[in-house]
Amino acid sequence: MAASVRPARHDATRTAALPTVDVSVLVPAKDEAGNLALFLQLCAETFRGQPAHYEVIVVDDGSTDGSWALLQELRAQFPFLHPVRHRAQRGIAEALRTGYLQARGNVLVFYPADLQFKPEDIPRLVTPILAGESDMVTGYKQGKYEKAFVSGIYNKLSRTLFHVPVRDLNNVKAYRRDVMAALPMRPDFHRYMIVMAAAQGFTVTEVPVPLYARHSGRSKFGLSRIPIGVLDMLAVWFELKFGQKPLLAFGMLGVALFAIGVLSGLGALAWLAVTGQGQRWVWTVIQTCLMLGSTFFATGLLGEQIAQQRSEVRELRRELDELATAQQIAEADAAWHGAAGEAGSGVARDTR
Repeated sequence: MAASVRPARHDATRTAALPTVDVSVLVPAKDEAGNLALFLQLCAETFRGQPAHYEVIVVDDGSTDGSWALLQELRAQFPFLHPVRHRAQRGIAEALRTGYLQARGNVLVFYPADLQFKPEDIPRLVTPILAGESDMVTGYKQGKYEKAFVSGIYNKLSRTLFHVPVRDLNNVKAYRRDVMAALPMRPDFHRYMIVMAAAQGFTVTEVPVPLYARHSGRSKFGLSRIPIGVLDMLAVWFELKFGQKPLLAFGMLGVALFAIGVLSGLGALAWLAVTGQGQRWVWTVIQTCLMLGSTFFATGLLGEQIAQQRSEVRELRRELDELATAQQIAEADAAWHGAAGEAGSGVARDTR
């Protein structure tokens, strides 16, 4: 199994030296060396003159094309750039979480590095959130899209299952930091961030976003993602429907099967008493229903215990994230006071 490293914490002196950040743009990048320089140049042009302060956190997700070395060079050219690295590929969801832990802004933006979406549209995504009009804003694609048929089926199924008031669930999006903190951690969860956020009461709106041809490289996703996406959709539906109360699903099914078994047994006994004839297949059905009913009910009880443990682990993760953030702020304050103290000492020596 390939090894990976945890993302480094903020450099305290760097954090203290930078101005306050309002918006953190999270950019998962896997072998995007051909796009990164132009992407960051367009970001610089977009952020210039904006009232909000931006940072761009590019998460190199195990690239093998020299992306990490390029990011180190670009860091000197673009002060708003903060690159972090996964030594092995861990997926978009993990990259977004790494970026979230490194981000300093209260508004986060998920944006790909392939330039199919231009950075000039980022302010339109974050404006409703900064204005307090929405908790989450997603774009819906405008333009030619080679996977439009598959995307249309996916979005239609998602709207049918989850009843969310947006047309395009799997797109660029901006959201409050609180949204990310409230979401469960699971592979490929980024596809259903809108669904899970809406289920927790966050408000969601959408804006049109132009779609362009990829500038360089090739898409990392093919037809093999379709069955995975469908299974993920069903998993998210079950999570939202029964994740907190699995006994509702397994327990009710178990009780229903057990009741069918008992009623079938009573009916078979009555038939035997009246006619003197027994039906062997009925007894097979009875035994099957009783065993399956008991198994499902026991599974529901076990699921309740697992759900409780998951809830406690999620709360512990949230508290750890808060402690890590508080420690980073404390380190930044200490570094700032230390730098201020050294500067004051230097001034005192100069006056002497």
